[in-house]
Amino acid sequence: MTATRVLVLNSGSSSVKYQLLDMRDSSRLANGLVERIGEQSSRLKHTPLATGGESREWTGPVADHDAALKAVAEELAKDGLGLDSPELAAIGHRVVHGGKRFSEPTVIDDAVLAEIERLIPVAPLHNPANLTGIRTATALRPDLPQVAVFDTAFHTTMPEAAARYAIDVETADAHRVRRYGFHGTSHAYVSRATAKLLGKAPEEVNVIVLHLGNGASASAVEKGRCVDTSMGLTPLEGLVMGTRSGDTDPAVIFHLARVGGMSIDEIDTLLNKKSGLIGLCGDNDMREIRRRIDEGDERAKLAFDIYIHRLKKYIGAYYAVLGHVDAVAFTAGVGENAAPVREAAVAGLDSLGLAVDDELNAVRGDEPRLISPAGARVAVAVVPTDEELEIATQTYALVQRH
Repeated sequence: MTATRVLVLNSGSSSVKYQLLDMRDSSRLANGLVERIGEQSSRLKHTPLATGGESREWTGPVADHDAALKAVAEELAKDGLGLDSPELAAIGHRVVHGGKRFSEPTVIDDAVLAEIERLIPVAPLHNPANLTGIRTATALRPDLPQVAVFDTAFHTTMPEAAARYAIDVETADAHRVRRYGFHGTSHAYVSRATAKLLGKAPEEVNVIVLHLGNGASASAVEKGRCVDTSMGLTPLEGLVMGTRSGDTDPAVIFHLARVGGMSIDEIDTLLNKKSGLIGLCGDNDMREIRRRIDEGDERAKLAFDIYIHRLKKYIGAYYAVLGHVDAVAFTAGVGENAAPVREAAVAGLDSLGLAVDDELNAVRGDEPRLISPAGARVAVAVVPTDEELEIATQTYALVQRH
Protein backbone atom coordinates (compact mmCIF):
# COMPACT_ATOMS: atom_id res chain seq x y z
CA MET A 1 0.00 0.00 0.00
CA THR A 2 1.37 3.39 -1.02
CA ALA A 3 1.36 5.93 1.78
CA THR A 4 -0.21 9.13 0.45
CA ARG A 5 -1.57 10.86 3.53
CA VAL A 6 0.04 13.80 5.32
CA LEU A 7 -0.97 15.10 8.74
CA VAL A 8 -0.31 18.83 9.08
CA LEU A 9 0.22 20.15 12.61
CA ASN A 10 0.29 23.80 13.62
CA SER A 11 1.21 23.90 17.29
CA GLY A 12 0.66 27.24 19.02
CA SER A 13 1.45 28.23 22.57
CA SER A 14 -1.95 26.98 23.82
CA SER A 15 -3.49 25.33 20.75
CA VAL A 16 -3.00 22.71 18.08
CA LYS A 17 -4.61 23.03 14.64
CA TYR A 18 -4.48 20.02 12.36
CA GLN A 19 -5.52 18.72 8.95
CA LEU A 20 -5.19 15.28 7.41
CA LEU A 21 -4.86 15.33 3.63
CA ASP A 22 -4.66 12.69 0.91
CA MET A 23 -2.03 13.90 -1.52
CA ARG A 24 -3.34 11.84 -4.42
CA ASP A 25 -5.92 14.57 -4.98
CA SER A 26 -5.11 17.04 -2.16
CA SER A 27 -8.43 16.19 -0.54
CA ARG A 28 -9.13 16.86 3.15
CA LEU A 29 -9.90 13.77 5.19
CA ALA A 30 -10.26 15.51 8.57
CA ASN A 31 -9.43 18.72 10.37
CA GLY A 32 -9.74 20.14 13.83
CA LEU A 33 -8.52 22.30 16.65
CA VAL A 34 -7.53 21.84 20.28
CA GLU A 35 -7.50 25.14 22.14
CA ARG A 36 -6.95 26.46 25.65
CA ILE A 37 -4.39 23.72 26.32
CA GLY A 38 -3.37 23.69 29.97
CA GLU A 39 -6.74 24.92 31.22
CA GLN A 40 -9.70 23.11 32.76
CA SER A 41 -11.91 24.38 29.92
CA SER A 42 -9.84 23.04 27.01
CA ARG A 43 -11.85 22.45 23.84
CA LEU A 44 -11.43 20.01 20.96
CA LYS A 45 -13.39 20.28 17.72
CA HIS A 46 -12.91 17.55 15.11
CA THR A 47 -14.53 17.33 11.67
CA PRO A 48 -14.36 14.02 9.72
CA LEU A 49 -14.48 15.42 6.18
CA ALA A 50 -13.81 12.10 4.44
CA THR A 51 -17.04 10.55 5.71
CA GLY A 52 -19.08 13.73 5.57
CA GLY A 53 -19.94 13.21 9.22
CA GLU A 54 -20.86 15.92 11.66
CA SER A 55 -18.25 17.69 13.73
CA ARG A 56 -17.53 16.32 17.18
CA GLU A 57 -16.76 18.66 20.03
CA TRP A 58 -15.92 18.28 23.68
CA THR A 59 -14.55 20.39 26.49
CA GLY A 60 -12.50 19.38 29.51
CA PRO A 61 -8.97 19.58 30.86
CA VAL A 62 -6.12 18.97 28.39
CA ALA A 63 -2.95 19.24 30.43
CA ASP A 64 -0.34 19.80 27.73
CA HIS A 65 0.51 19.34 24.06
CA ASP A 66 1.26 15.66 24.62
CA ALA A 67 -2.28 15.13 25.87
CA ALA A 68 -3.66 17.29 23.06
CA LEU A 69 -2.00 15.28 20.30
CA LYS A 70 -3.05 12.02 21.89
CA ALA A 71 -6.62 13.33 21.91
CA VAL A 72 -6.28 14.24 18.23
CA ALA A 73 -4.98 10.73 17.47
CA GLU A 74 -7.99 9.22 19.25
CA GLU A 75 -10.43 11.34 17.26
CA LEU A 76 -8.76 10.41 13.98
CA ALA A 77 -8.82 6.72 14.96
CA LYS A 78 -12.60 6.87 15.44
CA ASP A 79 -12.87 7.62 11.71
CA GLY A 80 -10.40 4.93 10.68
CA LEU A 81 -7.71 7.58 10.10
CA GLY A 82 -5.46 6.85 13.08
CA LEU A 83 -1.80 7.78 13.32
CA ASP A 84 -0.94 4.06 13.14
CA SER A 85 -2.32 3.87 9.58
CA PRO A 86 0.16 2.54 6.99
CA GLU A 87 -1.28 5.14 4.60
CA LEU A 88 0.25 7.97 6.62
CA ALA A 89 3.39 9.10 4.77
CA ALA A 90 4.59 11.91 7.03
CA ILE A 91 3.69 14.59 9.52
CA GLY A 92 4.31 18.16 8.40
CA HIS A 93 4.90 20.81 11.05
CA ARG A 94 4.50 24.54 10.67
CA VAL A 95 7.57 26.15 12.24
CA VAL A 96 7.48 29.92 12.45
CA HIS A 97 11.18 30.81 12.47
CA GLY A 98 13.92 29.05 10.53
CA GLY A 99 16.41 31.90 10.42
CA LYS A 100 18.83 32.07 7.48
CA ARG A 101 19.65 28.37 7.54
CA PHE A 102 16.35 26.81 6.47
CA SER A 103 15.23 27.84 3.00
CA GLU A 104 13.14 24.77 2.20
CA PRO A 105 11.20 22.00 3.95
CA THR A 106 13.48 19.87 6.08
CA VAL A 107 13.28 16.39 7.56
CA ILE A 108 13.61 16.86 11.31
CA ASP A 109 16.53 15.31 13.17
CA ASP A 110 18.43 16.25 16.34
CA ALA A 111 20.47 18.92 14.54
CA VAL A 112 17.32 20.56 13.12
CA LEU A 113 15.66 20.51 16.53
CA ALA A 114 18.73 22.14 18.05
CA GLU A 115 18.68 24.94 15.47
CA ILE A 116 14.95 25.59 15.96
CA GLU A 117 15.66 25.80 19.68
CA ARG A 118 18.60 28.15 19.08
CA LEU A 119 16.21 30.50 17.29
CA ILE A 120 13.85 30.81 20.25
CA PRO A 121 15.20 34.29 21.20
CA VAL A 122 13.92 35.68 17.87
CA ALA A 123 10.61 33.78 18.04
CA PRO A 124 9.90 33.37 21.76
CA LEU A 125 6.14 32.90 21.39
CA HIS A 126 6.16 30.45 18.51
CA ASN A 127 9.25 28.25 18.24
CA PRO A 128 8.87 26.69 21.73
CA ALA A 129 5.32 25.59 20.91
CA ASN A 130 6.42 24.30 17.49
CA LEU A 131 9.16 22.26 19.20
CA THR A 132 6.69 20.77 21.66
CA GLY A 133 4.43 19.65 18.82
CA ILE A 134 7.33 18.09 16.95
CA ARG A 135 8.61 16.18 19.98
CA THR A 136 5.17 14.88 20.90
CA ALA A 137 4.38 13.76 17.34
CA THR A 138 7.79 12.07 17.09
CA ALA A 139 7.10 10.16 20.31
CA LEU A 140 3.75 8.99 18.92
CA ARG A 141 5.22 7.88 15.56
CA PRO A 142 9.03 7.63 15.85
CA ASP A 143 9.20 5.65 12.61
CA LEU A 144 7.50 8.34 10.53
CA PRO A 145 9.25 11.25 8.74
CA GLN A 146 8.61 14.49 10.59
CA VAL A 147 9.05 17.50 8.31
CA ALA A 148 9.44 21.16 9.26
CA VAL A 149 8.02 23.77 6.89
CA PHE A 150 9.23 27.23 7.91
CA ASP A 151 7.25 30.47 7.72
CA THR A 152 10.48 32.30 6.97
CA ALA A 153 11.74 29.97 4.22
CA PHE A 154 10.05 31.65 1.24
CA HIS A 155 11.67 34.95 2.17
CA THR A 156 15.26 33.65 2.29
CA THR A 157 15.59 34.61 -1.39
CA MET A 158 15.50 38.31 -0.48
CA PRO A 159 18.69 40.08 -1.58
CA GLU A 160 20.89 41.48 1.17
CA ALA A 161 19.79 44.99 0.19
CA ALA A 162 16.27 44.07 1.31
CA ALA A 163 17.16 41.78 4.21
CA ARG A 164 19.74 43.97 5.99
CA TYR A 165 18.92 46.72 8.43
CA ALA A 166 21.16 49.78 8.22
CA ILE A 167 22.84 49.19 11.58
CA ASP A 168 26.38 48.22 12.52
CA VAL A 169 27.12 44.98 10.66
CA GLU A 170 29.07 43.29 13.48
CA THR A 171 26.32 43.99 16.00
CA ALA A 172 23.63 42.78 13.59
CA ASP A 173 25.48 39.55 12.81
CA ALA A 174 26.31 38.85 16.44
CA HIS A 175 22.65 38.95 17.40
CA ARG A 176 21.11 37.65 14.13
CA VAL A 177 19.36 40.99 13.52
CA ARG A 178 18.00 41.06 9.97
CA ARG A 179 14.69 40.96 8.16
CA TYR A 180 13.34 37.41 7.99
CA GLY A 181 9.68 37.88 7.04
CA PHE A 182 6.76 35.64 7.97
CA HIS A 183 3.55 34.16 6.50
CA GLY A 184 5.91 32.57 3.98
CA THR A 185 3.81 29.48 3.28
CA SER A 186 0.85 31.73 2.46
CA HIS A 187 2.89 34.04 0.21
CA ALA A 188 4.38 31.04 -1.60
CA TYR A 189 1.00 29.40 -2.16
CA VAL A 190 -0.82 32.59 -3.19
CA SER A 191 1.89 33.79 -5.59
CA ARG A 192 1.82 30.44 -7.41
CA ALA A 193 -1.98 30.28 -7.40
CA THR A 194 -2.12 33.80 -8.83
CA ALA A 195 0.20 32.80 -11.67
CA LYS A 196 -2.03 29.81 -12.37
CA LEU A 197 -5.08 32.08 -12.40
CA LEU A 198 -3.36 34.16 -15.08
CA GLY A 199 -2.57 31.03 -17.06
CA LYS A 200 1.17 31.42 -16.58
CA ALA A 201 4.05 29.76 -14.75
CA PRO A 202 5.27 31.40 -11.51
CA GLU A 203 8.56 32.20 -13.28
CA GLU A 204 6.67 34.32 -15.81
CA VAL A 205 4.96 36.79 -13.48
CA ASN A 206 5.65 39.44 -10.85
CA VAL A 207 3.09 39.51 -8.05
CA ILE A 208 2.44 41.71 -5.03
CA VAL A 209 0.81 39.49 -2.39
CA LEU A 210 -1.22 41.14 0.38
CA HIS A 211 -1.86 38.71 3.25
CA LEU A 212 -4.40 40.65 5.30
CA GLY A 213 -5.66 39.02 8.47
CA ASN A 214 -5.32 39.94 12.13
CA GLY A 215 -1.64 39.63 11.31
CA ALA A 216 -0.84 41.24 7.95
CA SER A 217 2.10 41.25 5.57
CA ALA A 218 2.94 42.16 1.99
CA SER A 219 5.49 40.62 -0.33
CA ALA A 220 7.06 41.43 -3.68
CA VAL A 221 7.45 38.20 -5.65
CA GLU A 222 9.59 38.39 -8.78
CA LYS A 223 9.33 35.39 -11.11
CA GLY A 224 8.42 33.07 -8.25
CA ARG A 225 11.02 34.36 -5.78
CA CYS A 226 10.43 36.72 -2.88
CA VAL A 227 12.55 39.87 -3.22
CA ASP A 228 11.02 41.87 -0.36
CA THR A 229 8.47 41.50 2.41
CA SER A 230 7.00 43.80 5.02
CA MET A 231 7.62 41.86 8.24
CA GLY A 232 11.15 41.92 9.60
CA LEU A 233 13.10 40.47 12.50
CA THR A 234 9.69 39.79 14.07
CA PRO A 235 6.10 39.95 12.79
CA LEU A 236 5.76 43.48 14.24
CA GLU A 237 7.20 45.39 11.28
CA GLY A 238 5.21 46.51 8.26
CA LEU A 239 1.49 46.92 7.74
CA VAL A 240 -1.04 48.10 10.30
CA MET A 241 -2.49 44.92 11.83
CA GLY A 242 -5.26 43.93 14.19
CA THR A 243 -3.26 44.57 17.36
CA ARG A 244 0.27 45.33 16.04
CA SER A 245 1.51 48.78 15.13
CA GLY A 246 3.53 47.84 12.07
CA ASP A 247 6.16 50.39 11.02
CA THR A 248 7.03 52.79 13.84
CA ASP A 249 9.96 55.15 14.42
CA PRO A 250 12.30 53.15 16.71
CA ALA A 251 12.74 56.30 18.80
CA VAL A 252 9.12 55.91 19.93
CA ILE A 253 10.42 53.12 22.17
CA PHE A 254 13.11 55.35 23.70
CA HIS A 255 10.58 58.15 24.16
CA LEU A 256 8.06 55.92 25.93
CA ALA A 257 10.80 54.56 28.19
CA ARG A 258 12.40 57.90 29.04
CA VAL A 259 9.40 60.23 29.07
CA GLY A 260 6.57 57.78 29.66
CA GLY A 261 8.41 55.70 32.24
CA MET A 262 7.33 52.47 30.55
CA SER A 263 9.34 49.26 30.85
CA ILE A 264 10.56 47.28 27.85
CA ASP A 265 7.91 44.61 28.54
CA GLU A 266 5.17 47.24 28.72
CA ILE A 267 6.26 48.76 25.42
CA ASP A 268 6.45 45.28 23.86
CA THR A 269 2.87 44.61 24.98
CA LEU A 270 1.73 48.01 23.73
CA LEU A 271 3.15 47.60 20.23
CA ASN A 272 2.19 43.94 19.78
CA LYS A 273 -1.14 43.65 21.58
CA LYS A 274 -2.59 47.12 22.12
CA SER A 275 -1.78 48.90 18.87
CA GLY A 276 -2.87 48.59 15.25
CA LEU A 277 -6.61 48.76 14.70
CA ILE A 278 -7.50 47.89 18.28
CA GLY A 279 -5.27 50.68 19.57
CA LEU A 280 -6.70 53.19 17.11
CA CYS A 281 -10.39 52.51 17.58
CA GLY A 282 -10.90 49.71 20.10
CA ASP A 283 -11.84 47.08 17.49
CA ASN A 284 -9.67 44.71 15.45
CA ASP A 285 -12.53 43.09 13.52
CA MET A 286 -12.77 44.78 10.11
CA ARG A 287 -16.48 43.93 9.88
CA GLU A 288 -17.18 45.80 13.09
CA ILE A 289 -15.02 48.73 11.99
CA ARG A 290 -16.92 49.01 8.71
CA ARG A 291 -20.24 48.86 10.59
CA ARG A 292 -19.11 51.70 12.82
CA ILE A 293 -17.98 53.74 9.81
CA ASP A 294 -21.41 53.29 8.23
CA GLU A 295 -22.90 54.70 11.43
CA GLY A 296 -20.66 57.78 11.23
CA ASP A 297 -18.01 56.79 13.79
CA GLU A 298 -15.04 59.10 13.12
CA ARG A 299 -12.58 57.11 15.23
CA ALA A 300 -13.31 53.95 13.26
CA LYS A 301 -12.97 55.89 9.99
CA LEU A 302 -9.57 57.24 11.01
CA ALA A 303 -8.37 53.73 11.92
CA PHE A 304 -9.53 52.47 8.51
CA ASP A 305 -7.86 55.38 6.71
CA ILE A 306 -4.54 54.76 8.50
CA TYR A 307 -4.78 51.04 7.65
CA ILE A 308 -5.38 51.81 3.96
CA HIS A 309 -2.72 54.54 3.82
CA ARG A 310 -0.04 52.09 4.99
CA LEU A 311 -1.30 49.43 2.59
CA LYS A 312 -1.10 51.81 -0.36
CA LYS A 313 2.44 52.81 0.59
CA TYR A 314 3.53 49.18 0.41
CA ILE A 315 1.76 48.56 -2.89
CA GLY A 316 3.56 51.57 -4.36
CA ALA A 317 6.90 50.61 -2.82
CA TYR A 318 6.74 47.05 -4.12
CA TYR A 319 5.63 48.27 -7.53
CA ALA A 320 8.87 50.27 -7.57
CA VAL A 321 10.95 47.32 -6.32
CA LEU A 322 9.56 44.99 -8.99
CA GLY A 323 9.54 47.55 -11.81
CA HIS A 324 6.80 45.61 -13.57
CA VAL A 325 3.76 44.09 -11.88
CA ASP A 326 1.44 41.50 -13.42
CA ALA A 327 -0.93 41.10 -10.48
CA VAL A 328 -1.84 42.23 -6.98
CA ALA A 329 -3.37 39.38 -4.97
CA PHE A 330 -5.44 39.83 -1.80
CA THR A 331 -5.62 36.91 0.62
CA ALA A 332 -6.36 35.82 4.23
CA GLY A 333 -9.40 36.76 6.32
CA VAL A 334 -9.60 40.48 5.53
CA GLY A 335 -8.09 40.25 2.07
CA GLU A 336 -10.52 37.54 0.98
CA ASN A 337 -13.69 38.93 2.55
CA ALA A 338 -13.49 42.71 2.95
CA ALA A 339 -14.44 44.23 -0.42
CA PRO A 340 -14.18 47.82 0.93
CA VAL A 341 -10.53 47.20 1.87
CA ARG A 342 -9.68 45.94 -1.61
CA GLU A 343 -11.49 48.84 -3.25
CA ALA A 344 -9.83 51.46 -1.04
CA ALA A 345 -6.36 49.92 -1.36
CA VAL A 346 -6.21 50.48 -5.13
CA ALA A 347 -8.39 53.59 -5.36
CA GLY A 348 -6.55 56.36 -7.17
CA LEU A 349 -3.88 54.02 -8.53
CA ASP A 350 -5.25 53.99 -12.08
CA SER A 351 -1.99 55.42 -13.42
CA LEU A 352 -0.31 52.22 -12.19
CA GLY A 353 -2.87 50.12 -14.04
CA LEU A 354 -4.69 49.15 -10.83
CA ALA A 355 -8.46 49.20 -10.47
CA VAL A 356 -11.29 46.96 -9.32
CA ASP A 357 -14.63 46.28 -10.95
CA ASP A 358 -17.32 47.05 -8.37
CA GLU A 359 -19.53 44.10 -9.32
CA LEU A 360 -16.69 41.58 -9.41
CA ASN A 361 -15.28 42.93 -6.14
CA ALA A 362 -18.64 42.44 -4.40
CA VAL A 363 -18.82 38.74 -5.30
CA ARG A 364 -17.90 36.31 -2.52
CA GLY A 365 -16.45 32.89 -3.18
CA ASP A 366 -13.95 30.22 -2.22
CA GLU A 367 -12.12 30.06 -5.54
CA PRO A 368 -9.36 32.33 -6.90
CA ARG A 369 -10.91 35.07 -9.01
CA LEU A 370 -10.10 38.31 -10.80
CA ILE A 371 -11.80 41.48 -9.59
CA SER A 372 -10.13 43.92 -12.01
CA PRO A 373 -11.93 45.25 -15.09
CA ALA A 374 -11.57 43.31 -18.33
CA GLY A 375 -8.40 44.31 -20.13
CA ALA A 376 -6.79 45.84 -17.04
CA ARG A 377 -3.03 46.37 -17.35
CA VAL A 378 -2.46 44.81 -13.92
CA ALA A 379 -4.68 42.00 -12.67
CA VAL A 380 -6.21 42.43 -9.22
CA ALA A 381 -7.14 39.08 -7.71
CA VAL A 382 -8.68 37.50 -4.64
CA VAL A 383 -6.84 34.25 -3.93
CA PRO A 384 -7.89 32.26 -0.85
CA THR A 385 -4.79 31.09 0.95
CA ASP A 386 -4.25 27.47 1.93
CA GLU A 387 -1.25 27.20 4.23
CA GLU A 388 -2.13 23.65 5.29
CA LEU A 389 -2.18 22.45 1.68
CA GLU A 390 1.12 24.24 1.06
CA ILE A 391 2.70 22.54 4.08
CA ALA A 392 1.30 19.16 3.04
CA THR A 393 2.47 19.60 -0.56
CA GLN A 394 6.01 20.55 0.47
CA THR A 395 6.12 17.75 3.05
CA TYR A 396 4.93 15.06 0.63
CA ALA A 397 7.25 16.20 -2.16
CA LEU A 398 10.23 16.03 0.21
CA VAL A 399 9.30 12.55 1.42
CA GLN A 400 8.80 11.35 -2.15
CA ARG A 401 12.25 12.62 -3.16
CA HIS A 402 13.83 10.77 -0.25
